[in-house]
Amino acid sequence: MKFKTLLLAGAASAMMTSGAMAIDLTIVSWGGAYSNSQNEAYHKPYMAANPGVNIINDESSAEAVAKLRAMNEAGNVTWDLVDVVASDAIRLCDEGLAEEINFDEALAPAPDGTPASEDFGDLIVSDCFIPQIVYSTTFGYRSDVEAWNGREPDDICDVFDLENFPGKRSLEKRPINNMEWALLCDGVAKDDVYDVLETEEGVSRALAKLETIKDQTIWWTAGAETPQLLADGEVVIGSTYNGRLFSLIEEQDQPVKMLWDAQVFDLDGWIVPAGLSDERKAAVMDYLKFATDTQRLADQAKYISYGPARKSSAPLVGKHAELGIDMAPHMPTDPKNATNTFLYNYEWWADYRDDLDAKFQAWLAG
Repeated sequence: MKFKTLLLAGAASAMMTSGAMAIDLTIVSWGGAYSNSQNEAYHKPYMAANPGVNIINDESSAEAVAKLRAMNEAGNVTWDLVDVVASDAIRLCDEGLAEEINFDEALAPAPDGTPASEDFGDLIVSDCFIPQIVYSTTFGYRSDVEAWNGREPDDICDVFDLENFPGKRSLEKRPINNMEWALLCDGVAKDDVYDVLETEEGVSRALAKLETIKDQTIWWTAGAETPQLLADGEVVIGSTYNGRLFSLIEEQDQPVKMLWDAQVFDLDGWIVPAGLSDERKAAVMDYLKFATDTQRLADQAKYISYGPARKSSAPLVGKHAELGIDMAPHMPTDPKNATNTFLYNYEWWADYRDDLDAKFQAWLAG
């Protein structure tokens, strides 16, 4: 198997550098500011160095599990590389829909020779998952809401406080994060959230708390929606990924601030779909070795405020590519931003996601 892997990698490298055979790679991600950061840090440099490769961007990551299940069932896998959150990677790996990766054979070591598996460390939460970033889901809020009488939210439970902070909210149209925040604001201790959520009573309790703001909530499915809703004034506070809010605040100069309280840390990274031809898999692995090296992950932080997943990348994080501002203070992991974080349980959600999705969507429709 090792010999075959090396042969495939060598063939892919020779094919790409010679330009003898063009190949299209369909890479699936999340769109918006995040896909742009990948395009600038990974895709463009790779295509410049490999003229035979054309990267096609697909923005379907939110539907990755369902679509890969359908492709596998049909025996027609049309995606080459897919960006997913850690809990989805665990599910896809468990179901045999993602390839297992030999990290130290397939990926570049750190500049000092540290093997990739050590450089990524504990962020490798599945044999099929190559981490790219540490990000958080958190809230942004308008800083010019007259009805708030000069107050600004500084606690996650202010999201549920319609009396002191009236106005429309936006929340993601899925149970993840919403259920945890609801229980925290219904008096459940951080360490007990998943134990409570594992019970029927706990699910009902979380949904009952969300019910208190349901008629004031716009539900989003794409990370770009909350920034647009905030910019347009259609909502006064809303959840999304911290990098999307960074773009809104720093790049677009909108009257919006970050609410870091109870931000939920998560991991995002690559999976290689099972069922690729040898040629396509070899091309994907060549791309991955480039796109996940120390410098490339640090380069991504020039365009969006997500922490690189490799330890060796962190010291290389510098200034924003266009604004020239220091990016470190905008990372979710910065000590000033991480005073009260909630640690997302990837394995728990991998086990319970399908069941809770069904209950959450039924509640939304009710």
